[in-house]
Amino acid sequence: MPVALDATLVMTPDVCGGRIRIDGTRITVHRIAILYKQGQTAETIIQSYPHLSYAQVYVALAYYHENQAEIDAELLEIDLEYERLKQLNQVQRNV
Repeated sequence: MPVALDATLVMTPDVCGGRIRIDGTRITVHRIAILYKQGQTAETIIQSYPHLSYAQVYVALAYYHENQAEIDAELLEIDLEYERLKQLNQVQRNV
């Protein structure tokens, strides 16, 4: 049985904050990377997102591994901004 391995990644400025994503979806490489870093496998990611194929998940993981330092730095920046806003919200609630 032939298998199509034509999964592609795209980047559109006004979709998903301009982050690279799986073509035809709103699932970003960042999202796949987060799940992977949490210990999920391609199989468990597909269970969470059954509209994705193995090819799509593996293409996203390959891109992540090729650009890991940059993506991990962006994820850290997002986490730090989240924590900053969370603390700011706590302060504003206590005023």
